[in-house]
Amino acid sequence: MVKSYQAYFAGQWQNSESKETLDIRSPWRHEVIGSVQSVTKNEVDKAIESAHEVQEDWANLSLTQRGQYLDRWADEINKDVNNLAMAVMDEVGKNFDDAKKEVLRTVDLIHYTVQEALHMNGQSMRGDGFPGGSKDKVGIITRVPLGTVLAISPFNYPINLSAAKIAPALMAGNTVIFKPATQGSICGIKMIEAFDRAGFPAGVLSLLTGRGSIIGDYLTEHQGINMISFTGSTKTGQHLSEKSIMIPLVLELGGKDPAIVCENADLDRTAKNIVSGAYAYSGQRCTAVKRVLVNDKVADQLVEKLEPLVESLKVGSPAEGNDIVPLIDDKAADFVQGLIDDAVTKGATLITGSTRNGNLLAPTLLDNVTPDMDIAWVEPFGPVLPIIRVHSNEEAVKIANESDFGLQASVFTQDIDEALEISRGVEAGTVQVNGRPSRGPDNFPFLGVKASGLGTQGVHNSILSMSREKLTVLNLK
Repeated sequence: MVKSYQAYFAGQWQNSESKETLDIRSPWRHEVIGSVQSVTKNEVDKAIESAHEVQEDWANLSLTQRGQYLDRWADEINKDVNNLAMAVMDEVGKNFDDAKKEVLRTVDLIHYTVQEALHMNGQSMRGDGFPGGSKDKVGIITRVPLGTVLAISPFNYPINLSAAKIAPALMAGNTVIFKPATQGSICGIKMIEAFDRAGFPAGVLSLLTGRGSIIGDYLTEHQGINMISFTGSTKTGQHLSEKSIMIPLVLELGGKDPAIVCENADLDRTAKNIVSGAYAYSGQRCTAVKRVLVNDKVADQLVEKLEPLVESLKVGSPAEGNDIVPLIDDKAADFVQGLIDDAVTKGATLITGSTRNGNLLAPTLLDNVTPDMDIAWVEPFGPVLPIIRVHSNEEAVKIANESDFGLQASVFTQDIDEALEISRGVEAGTVQVNGRPSRGPDNFPFLGVKASGLGTQGVHNSILSMSREKLTVLNLK
């Protein structure tokens, strides 16, 4: 029997009044592994109403009290780490070791969020610090919650990126409506089962699953939502920004992260970072290396080092610990294959890969990619890496900046002055020097520019984005 998972309405697990469910298929087992509720607009209304009813009481708890609830949640997740990792492997196809790392990272993230919030103190200001100001005025600046936060998470990190929204929102004194990606809902539900065991007050969080066509826009346009934190595709993020009116948004969207390889780069170190950065979890990461811009004087040497590393990657089922696993669905695989075929048709050199079994694609390396090929600009979200040869650092920066995206970039060079010069020129939220793109460590700011996002994440910045400053002025005698 396939299990039907319930939604979580204000502290209660319930079936939807729609009596409809959505089947969840495993991308590698190729079978239905469970079903989730298709909630209604009426149930959205009730969940948001409950969130507002309890928000003030939740915010009135001390930081220490709120932190104690979150620490218990993290402990409950830690107790269930293997089951949660298995759920991640089954539902989104991540191998078990990587899935377990994601869950353990989430435990650390929640505990860290508590401690960060406890140490974010307010400010005071003197009125006479400004010309003509009075020393009898003292400003006290505190942070207050926004209200109810809508947290929308993606499929590829269904535990970690969900908690990275929920934990800061709660520590800031907000209540939360949690909408996981449909593929990823079972993982989200199991994580909230741990939340429920931690004994949070009813209504502080509701988990809603369902069809975006029914509740998607309804949620984002709902007058009871006071802030939205979203991770997902740029197309959906742009749609959200059009639909949400006069409420704060934090959007973590797509990327086309370049690895700029200079003439004097340590090519062994560079090749290892590029391969791990491009192909981990089959490239289904917004921070994957998605193109290499290499100086043509060392391009042949780099390709010679990349080819055996790519061909050594293990391909197959995540249950066997493979590096390259099936993509999330056949549609995703068709999209990636289309980009590969387009590039080869237009003259790219196929170094290795471009074989396929259903939604399992072999890691593919393309050389001599040119700007007229889609793969030079389009985010594949799959195991394919284009090599673009350039004549200079200036050309590499120019091509990097012509992208609509600006999430992260990597610069490989043994000259720190060269690294800093390129870093200053690249339009990206983060530039990694001699390292692969990465979301984290989670205490670092994480942001994108252009079509890669809006606002800044990372624990400290997430708490800031989910609260606002409030000024109280004391007028002394």
